[in-house]
Amino acid sequence: MPDSQTKPSRRGFFFGAAATGAAVAAAVALPGGVATPASEAQSLPPAPEKGGGYSLSEHVKRYYKTTRV
Repeated sequence: MPDSQTKPSRRGFFFGAAATGAAVAAAVALPGGVATPASEAQSLPPAPEKGGGYSLSEHVKRYYKTTRV
């Protein structure tokens, strides 16, 4: 039984990868994508005036609970 199927080549793999990357880039660039609600951006506290920026949020508290031994 001779080789009736062709072996996959590197060139074909890279061509497929490039085509997939181009399709993803086009899908991201199209209008009508997923947008974050404006209410989320407004709910953030203002940035501190003198630098820093650390705040003990609920998310951080949950993380600290997971690191306890």
